[in-house]
Amino acid sequence: MRLENSRRVDILALRPDGSFVCIEVKSGLADFQADRKWHHYRDYADALYFAVDAEFPQHLLPEDCGLIVAWETADLLRIAPEHKMSAPRRRVLTQRFARLAAMRLQALEDPAGMIEMQQALRAE
Repeated sequence: MRLENSRRVDILALRPDGSFVCIEVKSGLADFQADRKWHHYRDYADALYFAVDAEFPQHLLPEDCGLIVAWETADLLRIAPEHKMSAPRRRVLTQRFARLAAMRLQALEDPAGMIEMQQALRAE
């Protein structure tokens, strides 16, 4: 999902209580070292997690982020501390999240209709 700051998060999840969790997936050490954009995601989530494989050097990940290790299964090793986002940002993000979810559902239900709608919107 693309955020207002033009960053694209790997996974953004909406919790039942209305809070957001961002999960930044790292394919390996080189990916982590090359990508320094992840700290910009904090303003758009109440909790930030890294998801890495079992071989990843976990000591390099920030302590104030959650940790998920995925191999054949996924294990939550560290719960992310809460960093509550502002109410106005939450409202905007919730609306964008809902629109994106509705569009994806529409695309699954009626792919041809979705293509027509996208073409009509481009023509305007």
